Amino acid sequence: AHRATGRAPHSYCVGSRFESWWAHITLYFTFKTIYHLNSYMCGRKTLTKDVQSIIQEMGIESWRDSGSYQLSYNISPSQSSPVMIDDMGRHVKMMKWGLIPNWATDASIGSKLINARAETLLEKPSFKNLVSNQRCIVLSDGYFEWKRSNSIATPYYIYHPNNKILPMAGLWDFWENNSGENIFSYTIITTQANSNLKDIHHRMPVILDLKQIDPWLKVHNISLANTMSLLVPFQNDLHFHQVSTIVNSPSNNRIDCIRPIENSDNLSLF
Repeated sequence: AHRATGRAPHSYCVGSRFESWWAHITLYFTFKTIYHLNSYMCGRKTLTKDVQSIIQEMGIESWRDSGSYQLSYNISPSQSSPVMIDDMGRHVKMMKWGLIPNWATDASIGSKLINARAETLLEKPSFKNLVSNQRCIVLSDGYFEWKRSNSIATPYYIYHPNNKILPMAGLWDFWENNSGENIFSYTIITTQANSNLKDIHHRMPVILDLKQIDPWLKVHNISLANTMSLLVPFQNDLHFHQVSTIVNSPSNNRIDCIRPIENSDNLSLF
């Protein structure tokens, strides 16, 4: 019978063992990814508008590297996205998500600094010297959060009710790599979730009102105390809906990531 099939007697067993091993490895990294996402607040976000729409909505005066921008339905840490700073006006620059302090010995620290807690900004060496002179607005039109229930993490997409940009308060820095290239990077400041969102997650990004953008960006026009007073939960309600777990993988970057679903129990993780 083995000669008729051309298959060694133990080949099926080896294949089955390999498939079982691969399934366990895949499951392990799937849950590791979900755990990692849930350990941060604002670990994925979107910016789905074109360059001209962003410039018009945010009153941007200069964006020299706009040619490298691509809209995204699933921006993850280590990727570059538009950040607004004050440079004789509202200037946008593409920066890497995950702050690399200028004193860092290597870039790997950035993966640990994608968020900065508002409550401890002035205590942390990576952030305290940036609050006074290197503040920024992270441009996003929505973000994802995972609601935990026992061992299940369910993704939700959170966005402005009128699909406006959510100006997130952030800090930025630049770091010189071994090739002499300056790497610009940023972190998103977080605070306690407002009553609208606390059932999904206990933290949320600091989202500024349009009238708060200039006080946050113009670092020399406001006292440190008044600056810190801006870092509070968003006062208005945001909309949210459950989305597919395809967003768990950074390789999935399409409109399906933000589409609402009724029930994700039957959807594959990949």
